Amino acid sequence: MLGVWIRENRDGLDRAVQQAFTRPIPKSAGAQMRYLVKQLKGTRAVADALGVSQRTVERYVKDQIRRPRPDLARRLEDAVRARWQPRVRAQARKQAATTGGIVIDTRARFGFTAAPGTTDDARIRRLTLALPPHHAARLFDAQDRGAGERQLRDLAAEALGEVYFRDGGRRATGLAVQFTDVEYLEFDL
Repeated sequence: MLGVWIRENRDGLDRAVQQAFTRPIPKSAGAQMRYLVKQLKGTRAVADALGVSQRTVERYVKDQIRRPRPDLARRLEDAVRARWQPRVRAQARKQAATTGGIVIDTRARFGFTAAPGTTDDARIRRLTLALPPHHAARLFDAQDRGAGERQLRDLAAEALGEVYFRDGGRRATGLAVQFTDVEYLEFDL
């Protein structure tokens, strides 16, 4: 299980886009620090972003320190990954939003209130569905606008409901879908 929604939607969408990277991120802490210094144009900005002293950043850049603490290593890798290959990232997002779509894999309570015992009654389901590009575009646009996790969850639920229950508008028109008790949610391009 991936934890709570706060990490699910935003991080899940970012991880899906990161699979399109053509080169791996730098491995060593020194190389990662040098990359960030170049991207953020100075050691002070990197120090502020990572929550360490400017001198610590300078020591990593010069390879005087080689192994960061686990919490710093995680923050450092996340900062590099967030800035790595921006054009490749943009191209992958554009392709998903215009032609490719996005795949959602989830295990959650999913359904709608129906007569007890019917197959559409809300229950824990594992779904892996390919969503059309317009749903990917809506998710990425909401993420760019800074939408909250609840809004992203509602967009994902709406998309899953349209594709799974309403079959693209061919049945169950106007059906209100429930999407709760999320165990995990993963995205793929």
